Amino acid sequence: MTPSSAAPRSAALVDDVRVGDRAPQVPVDGAAVELLGLTRAEIAAALVTAGEAEKSAKMRANQLWHWIYYRGSRDFAEMTTLSKDLRERLARHFSVGRPVASRDLKSTDGTRKWLLKFADGEEAECVHIPEEDRGALCVSSQVGCTLTCKFCHTGTMKLVRNLNAAEIVGQVMLARDHLNEWPSPPDGRMLSNIVMMGMGEPLYNFDQVAKALKIVLDNEGIAISKRRITLSTAGVVPMIERCGAELGVNLAISLHAVRDDIRDVIVPINKKYPIKDLMQACASYPGLSNARRITFEYVMLKGVNDTPADAKELVRLLKGVPAKVNLIPFNAWPGAPYECSSDEAIRKFSDIVFNAGYSSPVRTPRGRDIMAACGQLKSDSVKRSKADILREQAAKDAAAAAAPAA
Repeated sequence: MTPSSAAPRSAALVDDVRVGDRAPQVPVDGAAVELLGLTRAEIAAALVTAGEAEKSAKMRANQLWHWIYYRGSRDFAEMTTLSKDLRERLARHFSVGRPVASRDLKSTDGTRKWLLKFADGEEAECVHIPEEDRGALCVSSQVGCTLTCKFCHTGTMKLVRNLNAAEIVGQVMLARDHLNEWPSPPDGRMLSNIVMMGMGEPLYNFDQVAKALKIVLDNEGIAISKRRITLSTAGVVPMIERCGAELGVNLAISLHAVRDDIRDVIVPINKKYPIKDLMQACASYPGLSNARRITFEYVMLKGVNDTPADAKELVRLLKGVPAKVNLIPFNAWPGAPYECSSDEAIRKFSDIVFNAGYSSPVRTPRGRDIMAACGQLKSDSVKRSKADILREQAAKDAAAAAAPAA
């Protein structure tokens, strides 16, 4: 699973589920209220607070929804189905924003990574992975992560806070902006799929993730269907059933080991929710069928989890669960404690799983050259800002030294 390393602040951590959630607010003391991330009912309520009649607030909320999520508009002046007077009032009370892309990197394979800065200065990353006629956006749910998975770069960071719904759906909006996909296209989208596989554990921020995904799912706006959205979890067992019941999206499990003693080390949440409990939760996932399989993600670590015996045990664990396996060659990062399994070891592992009747493709690494591949996401904003300061100071010193001669 996959930025800043400050310690958690504001609200306390309760069973690892909530850290500093920030709920949308109504206008206070003239401050502009962010509409992005609000439900229709919340938009209507905010309009009433700002002076709109209750009878018309619901209709106005629907109109705003169309402009914000179908057309991607950020400027109330463009919303010409609303009266000029209302547009002026909206501009005084509300805003429709985006995270700021403080860094925009593009890989040689077309993968694109944005480092996003939020209103409080905290940062996270999201990644767009294009294919020939479609593309997936890897979305973050937290600033940092609390799971400390040993093979994951994000896991070396502390959890700062949860992202709210506006910040989560804002990643989708920003990507659509950069891909020029407004109004929301019905077909041929380059942002056709959402994968909640970025920084953080989505099920430890479920309320805000669910709120954001319901906005993404809405047929009158962004309109990405459930079958094109995948939520990945390292195994927050008590939340898996709720995810299926409330969202019904595809489920991916970051498994990565088939024995508790190994998984306890590389995916420490296993100490709380061991493999047996995790597999039981998967077997009862709502809507599970041969047409809707669970994806089990398995990073290949040399000498750790990549033997034929491990592959055979994985097959045993999957018995009775409609499943596919994504084998992920380990993507290295500076200071990583592991190496990637050999091509031969990966091939043998894949063959064993495939011959047992489970699809077991080997994921092609994407965006490695910009540290955008699976397990590589981590904000380097602090490091960069120090480097920027040193460069700026060096430039000033050089300018000052050259000044007398000028």
